[in-house]
Amino acid sequence: MDDRATGNWWQRLTGGLRRSSSALGGAISDLVSKRKLDDAAIADLEEVLIRADLGVEAAGRVAGALGKGRYEKAISAAGVSAVLAAEVEKVLAPVAQPLAINTAHKPFVILVVGVNGSGKTTTIGKLAAKFRAEGRGVMLAAGDTFRAAAIDQLKIWSERTGAAFIAREAGADAAGLVFDAMRAASEKGADVLLIDTAGRLQNRTELMDELQKVVRVIKKADASAPHAVLLVLDATVGQNALSQVEIFGKAVGVTGLVMTKLDGTARGGILVALAAKFKVPVHFIGVGESVDDLAPFSARDFARAISGLDS
Repeated sequence: MDDRATGNWWQRLTGGLRRSSSALGGAISDLVSKRKLDDAAIADLEEVLIRADLGVEAAGRVAGALGKGRYEKAISAAGVSAVLAAEVEKVLAPVAQPLAINTAHKPFVILVVGVNGSGKTTTIGKLAAKFRAEGRGVMLAAGDTFRAAAIDQLKIWSERTGAAFIAREAGADAAGLVFDAMRAASEKGADVLLIDTAGRLQNRTELMDELQKVVRVIKKADASAPHAVLLVLDATVGQNALSQVEIFGKAVGVTGLVMTKLDGTARGGILVALAAKFKVPVHFIGVGESVDDLAPFSARDFARAISGLDS
């Protein structure tokens, strides 16, 4: 990526995370302007971080780091933010992993799952655009057979990106569509098969059972597939994302996360809590609607942006 593109992404990232960084920055400034760094101040800062959805573990790490060598001294808001960025980066670095397409598998099958409204179909379209730009042959499978709008949306993305497309009529059996898609992608020699699925609440057992059926059908066609299971998370749901990762993980073995809509929330810290608790790779984050607003996840960039620091 060239410097200009990187600069553009940094602007989009900081802009997208402004609500999160402003909420944190304002609370930090209020605290540090009133007192020295004593037990009560550190406890209050830890509470601020927990309320910002960073989670107990990450908040404790930041609080512990702040106390080292600074106790009973005045500290600036910028100083707190620098410590926050460093500790958040340490939590995120192990999970900041690119989505690697193993060319030994053809097609490389990516199953995309998540709850209603998380942004699955749009994410698939953006991923298709990225893979096509890399010169890969891509097929999109409209496995969200419940919603005619999802089928139409994916068809538009296929036309826009030059990806092949397979669908059935709305209401058709999703597992049957996926079976057809596996065969068609293989016959066509597609490099990547992206499979959309119906949004489902993680507490609806029968819907999770259907998703497991889709996985079984995929494995009948290729025992090594799906080669990636991406869970798309909407950042605006905050703490609810924790249960989504846990339940989808148990049901279908989530291999990586994509977090969308970070520009629509002050709760971007939830990504830190997810990393600390589950250690699941985070492949991409989204901070807007355009194709360029979905980008590979960088621990350092995210940590500095959410802490309100310059790149």
